[in-house]
Amino acid sequence: MSHTYVQNVIHVVFSTKERRKQIPSEMKERFWSYIAGICKHEGIFVHAIGGMEDHIHLLLQIPPTMALADGVRTIKTNSSSWMKEFVNDFAWQQGYSGFGVSKSNIPVVVRYIKNQEQHHKKMSFEEEFRALLEKHGIEFDPKYMFG
Repeated sequence: MSHTYVQNVIHVVFSTKERRKQIPSEMKERFWSYIAGICKHEGIFVHAIGGMEDHIHLLLQIPPTMALADGVRTIKTNSSSWMKEFVNDFAWQQGYSGFGVSKSNIPVVVRYIKNQEQHHKKMSFEEEFRALLEKHGIEFDPKYMFG
């Protein structure tokens, strides 16, 4: 086969260090735009970005030549450097989670990410994250889930 064909859409989730509420509401749109710019520069297509004061959701289409870990590391490194200009001790948690998304589910996940504010009126980040892990069949030990 002479060409490479890949659809690698991933729902990525990670939180601020120690889940501190370090993303001010008034900064969210600007921060999400900055992160979208990082992605564009890296050749990562962004379907959606959203989140709360203590975590972020990204629906990304990763190019076939890039490892997910490399893309997430670049996003986290560059975005935390930028955010430190506004929040001195801003930091992301060390890890991340990635969940594969089929083409038919992209609109559902985009809507889910865009409606984070409404979603978190009913569910905490911890409950949300546990539900995502369970939905995707990822085994985890609850005592190590949040450090």
